[in-house]
Amino acid sequence: MISIIGLSIKSLKKEPFSGSHHGMRFYMSASGDTLHVWVYPEPWCFEQTPEDEKTQKEFAFAQEGLDEALEWLNRMFEERQSFWEQKEKDKMKIFLEK
Repeated sequence: MISIIGLSIKSLKKEPFSGSHHGMRFYMSASGDTLHVWVYPEPWCFEQTPEDEKTQKEFAFAQEGLDEALEWLNRMFEERQSFWEQKEKDKMKIFLEK
């Protein structure tokens, strides 16, 4: 289960937040009254991951929206757990192939 201790709406207002969980990376940023959240596979950073490998969802930029975003991240992981875990295992292979 993904739990982001200390992450708050106030901090997201100032700068984006990213993290990972067993091969699934995620990125959060705010614009106006919208919280944008993406998930994408290891190994690349958000900027280097092809757009077609990212899944994005928007939430209200409020504490309730952040709570919903965390629930969505957990659901995204659970729905494709074997995919994410395989990506985590394969990340060094990808680096060595480049």
